[in-house]
Amino acid sequence: IRRVDNPSAVADAVDRLRTVREAVGPEVDIGVDFHGRVTKPMAKRLPKALEPHEPFFIEEPVLPEHNDALPDIAAQTSTPIATGERMYSRWDYKHVFEDQSVDVIQPDLSHAGGITEVKKIAAMAEAYDVAMAPHCPLGPLALASCLQVDAVAPNALIQEQSLDIHYNESNDVLDYLEDPSVFDYDDGYVDLPDGPGLGVDIDIDYVRE
Repeated sequence: IRRVDNPSAVADAVDRLRTVREAVGPEVDIGVDFHGRVTKPMAKRLPKALEPHEPFFIEEPVLPEHNDALPDIAAQTSTPIATGERMYSRWDYKHVFEDQSVDVIQPDLSHAGGITEVKKIAAMAEAYDVAMAPHCPLGPLALASCLQVDAVAPNALIQEQSLDIHYNESNDVLDYLEDPSVFDYDDGYVDLPDGPGLGVDIDIDYVRE
């Protein structure tokens, strides 16, 4: 999509979401990730156009350096706005909480200060009635850490994970675990690993290979 694009480009985006919605039906949530690749003008136009197909949320409508545009973007749509994978501390999040421009935050534990800092971010978000969906297209230790935070955060919404995802084709998340069954998902849900520490054991020999 160009910096300011024509109605045909918007219609193409709507058609793609409509196709997915028709394929999965109303019981499946569909998040739409702009990944910060949409300009402010188009980030104001697209969410409203996508609304009829009820996306779960719009993720990162603009890059964090343009977070000042989020209140205006949020005002154009009833679809929840999510952001945060490129924000690095509770002080980064403070501004989006105060201007009430986001509905879901997505801190990445590997970037945002680990378990301790993300737990603080989650608590701040709860005070502003903002949900949390930690960003985690990463390895087993990052995922296990996220799940521990999710377990104690009342506002935890969903947990991203990268099992079987295209950019892990050479080494899947489960390859690094002594017991891959700790991340056995059932209908989208996974039990909290309950072993010592993070609840997972790394296969050191595999890592060394």
